[in-house]
Amino acid sequence: MRLLVAFVFALASLTAHASAQEWPNRPLRFVVPFPAGGATDALTRLLCERLTAELKVPCVVENRGGAGGNIGGAAVASSPPDGYSWLVSAPGVLAYNKSLYGDMPFDPDKELDPICLYAFQPNVLVVHPTLPVKSVAELIAYAKANPGRLSYGSGGVGSTSHIATELFKTMAGIDMQHVPYRGTGPELIDLLAGRVQLVLDNLPAILPHIRSGALRALAISPATRSPALPDLPTLAEAGVPGYAASSWQMVAAPTGTPPAILEKMASTIDKILTDTTFRARVAEIGAEPAGSTVAEARAFVKSEAVKWRAVVLKSGAKAE
Repeated sequence: MRLLVAFVFALASLTAHASAQEWPNRPLRFVVPFPAGGATDALTRLLCERLTAELKVPCVVENRGGAGGNIGGAAVASSPPDGYSWLVSAPGVLAYNKSLYGDMPFDPDKELDPICLYAFQPNVLVVHPTLPVKSVAELIAYAKANPGRLSYGSGGVGSTSHIATELFKTMAGIDMQHVPYRGTGPELIDLLAGRVQLVLDNLPAILPHIRSGALRALAISPATRSPALPDLPTLAEAGVPGYAASSWQMVAAPTGTPPAILEKMASTIDKILTDTTFRARVAEIGAEPAGSTVAEARAFVKSEAVKWRAVVLKSGAKAE
């Protein structure tokens, strides 16, 4: 019996090793849990372009937006753990949706495996040019003088733009109406048309509109300024002491994906992120390239879950 058990484990190990050696031999699917047009979508398409060249198979982006990323996250979590389905997630799915949503369709802590930190991106506070404010202090004063009259857009209930803005509201002591959209792309359409007055969302998707003058930038969300907009103050500098919130992109796989495949994907992405030309392209759209090992990615998500879940509680945000 002991020999039989040993044989079974040895056979399973050899099978997994052989599978990893053959991988990939068909197209890979990268699920973006948001509609096209947002920062995660743009960064994933950029990554897939290079992964296609490195892995010699097509890497295809699939947008599965809705429920703060939960629909796309659930699609990957329920996929076969064979190395052909991947998630590129912002913090919501992996770090805090369990605190935000009363009823999750899956358990990201148990069903998704973070494997490589791809990029960091700041949120930027922008207003429509018709709003008569040119600083964070002026915005806060205007909001206090007109309680409940300002509307802010977000990429959806549970998106980092939603949570970051609710935290800003709480810390600044102001009241604004939340208008959720199915992603950053639709949100920006209404902001540019003046149907909502402001947004605190991922910089890569908004940067072109700041550069064109279509939107007015007031502040950046992290604790430090962004190299893409070095003259723009942080929210903490601009009048909300202690405020800091950044987004990130993490590549994850269904739990149970063979470790050799996870390591190969992580090392391939890490290699891409050391390329000077690729790093410049990531920085050009307003993000900061990262990179990590599988072990580092898992530890990072655990620490971020603690931080972001505290932010959700402080903001008072809830999703039904």
